[in-house]
Amino acid sequence: MRVVVAAADLLDAERLVEIASAHVDGCLYHGDGGVEFAERLVAGGGKVRVPTTLNVGALDLLHPGRVRGGAHHEAMARRQMKAYLALGCEPTWTCAPYQAGHRPRFGEQVAWGESNAVAFANSVLGARTERYGDFLDACCALTARAPLHGLHMAENRVATVVVDASGVPDTLKRRNVFYPVLGTWLGLEVGREVAAIVGLPGDVTEDQLKALGAAGASSGSVSLFHVVGVTPEAPTLEAVTEGRGDVRRIELSAQRLRMALERLSTTAADAVDAVAVGCPHLSPGEFRALARLVRGRRLRVPFYACTGRGVLAQMEATGDAALLAEAGVRIVVDTCVVVTPILPEGGGVLMTCSGKFAHYGPSNTGYDVVYGSLEDCVASAVAGRVVREEAGWSW
Repeated sequence: MRVVVAAADLLDAERLVEIASAHVDGCLYHGDGGVEFAERLVAGGGKVRVPTTLNVGALDLLHPGRVRGGAHHEAMARRQMKAYLALGCEPTWTCAPYQAGHRPRFGEQVAWGESNAVAFANSVLGARTERYGDFLDACCALTARAPLHGLHMAENRVATVVVDASGVPDTLKRRNVFYPVLGTWLGLEVGREVAAIVGLPGDVTEDQLKALGAAGASSGSVSLFHVVGVTPEAPTLEAVTEGRGDVRRIELSAQRLRMALERLSTTAADAVDAVAVGCPHLSPGEFRALARLVRGRRLRVPFYACTGRGVLAQMEATGDAALLAEAGVRIVVDTCVVVTPILPEGGGVLMTCSGKFAHYGPSNTGYDVVYGSLEDCVASAVAGRVVREEAGWSW
């Protein structure tokens, strides 16, 4: 509680707010101090006071051979994960807890770590959370309290900029590959401001919104966006701007999107050394799409699909997991290839359809990245070289 109160003082919060749930990002091993912190809480008899899910750890507990690391790294990572279970957290080990049944209600106050999860909870579910980092998220879970500031408060959730996507061709807006690019642009251009996006299809999917938020949170700390007519706080533009007529307006152009698209690739190389998808973790729908694409094909380069263990269980029940493994896809759970040494040593070129992987990949893995659609990723893995559909980005 002293930590939570000190954070509230730093944030100029007048009081604390009671939370209904938490998602803890602090279970990922970055060094021995994080392990000692968690074990200190356990030794003091700590127990979480609200339902609390866990983000990715530093090990794939179901596939121990997936992660490269020394004995010390493995032992400490395992101790850290074990400590959070002892605190009463749920062993979800996913950056997408909303795919593991953790879906707070509209307007509910929560304390979530992990940037894409924060953006999803605020934007798609309409819950209220700020960005809680290691290890404040755990302290909030233990006390069932968080500082009342920022996006916990209704007045800070009003849109301050309108992004008009009406001019973007409908054919592009229907494609999954568009949304990480839109998110990357949103993060770079808007950052921490709250945007209201108009002109997107009314049937935009949760997976597309997930990709938008993850890329925006990576490139510019986006924690909340509204899609007018789609997300719960934005039935109309007037509702989400509170009728203000002076809200800044930006029209999406081909030039703006092309800038963001080009930023997601760091090399023009033709070779592909590995492919990775699932950041945020693959949903059942994304898994099924991947299974359809690889059916009857053989992948020539290492292909990694990251997901939560709950989703994997569903895919094992349908037979899709076995189909992917037969094609050469290496399924990773409990962690991902960007935060844990799983990719082949030596670096090279990594292809991905994830805006978040593309953003963090070079610095975290030593690989250059090439961005493309999921279809491009599979085609490139089959061909052993970059295959991308470039049409649609100019109009």
